[in-house]
Amino acid sequence: MRKALLYTILVMTMFTTWAQDIQYSQYYSNPLYLNPAFTGAISNHRVAVNHRLQWPNLPKAFANYSASYDFNATNLNSGFGLLVNVDRAGSGNLSNTSAAFNYSYTIQFLDEFVIKPAVSFGYVNRTIDYTKLVFGDQIDFGVSGAPSQDPGISAIEPTSFFDVGSGLLIYNKRFWGGISGYHLNEPNNSLLQGASKLPMKITIHGGARFALGNPDFKEIKKASVASSFIYKFQGEFQQLDIGASFHYSPVMLGIYYRGMPWQQTVEGYGNNDAVILLFGVEFDNIQFGYSFDSNISKLSSESGGAHEISLIYLFDIQRNRAKPSRSKRFLPCPAFVEKLSN
Repeated sequence: MRKALLYTILVMTMFTTWAQDIQYSQYYSNPLYLNPAFTGAISNHRVAVNHRLQWPNLPKAFANYSASYDFNATNLNSGFGLLVNVDRAGSGNLSNTSAAFNYSYTIQFLDEFVIKPAVSFGYVNRTIDYTKLVFGDQIDFGVSGAPSQDPGISAIEPTSFFDVGSGLLIYNKRFWGGISGYHLNEPNNSLLQGASKLPMKITIHGGARFALGNPDFKEIKKASVASSFIYKFQGEFQQLDIGASFHYSPVMLGIYYRGMPWQQTVEGYGNNDAVILLFGVEFDNIQFGYSFDSNISKLSSESGGAHEISLIYLFDIQRNRAKPSRSKRFLPCPAFVEKLSN
């Protein structure tokens, strides 16, 4: 009986505490997820697709998928975008599916800087397949496939809610910085009866890009170095990613660190999570990226790290439209190649 009670408590805890958002190592390649203010921060149309497989050595690894589309309506000084996210985890296929509409507005000042405030309105659906879970009374009965009589099953049901976010971005041709907030309405995301608020997530990010070589020679200007960071907190969870990448058209190589080294774990060790290795390549208007998270925590020998791929496609629909000014054409993030950032 104690086994059944303990197992039920663990399952119910999983339903009510799965509250942190998914993280992407290639956050610059998932701009609408990073900050809705990146919506329309390009001179044409953009489609971005991302996939992350975390801890593949563990059963039922965390799998996440993201797709977005956005464009810059130059005549309205506005950006419009749509972001869809899907993630699945665990033997019960705990799933979160969300769709969000993003809007940003462009304000230019001092002939060099751009400010973009933005809002995001989303809808989220959460489900779980409890038939794939094993409850305590099924273990006690010792009968494979026997249905559970646990009364907690009747309290498990899908849930849906609206989600509100906002963001602010400021940048010029070399520097960028921003802040975004998601789940501002702190919606109830519990799969059980009762309330379990989804904590607000705040993200602060920034970076800089520097050309290498003599700018008077275009063949040398292809090389550049970009450094960036992202700090986010949600509830009691905090995380910092910081690193740099080297760009030489059409290749990008980078290394990042993830962790909170000034904090200590329960065991008294430094809170170090992973070292991230990045590789990217670009053909015409297509960017492809791959990254691997090598865990440096106690999970290093068991989890298998994390694999992540990204694909960005830029295209133009209106062939004869007026060409936007240069200040509205550069991309305020560490793009893989120089021609996509100017």
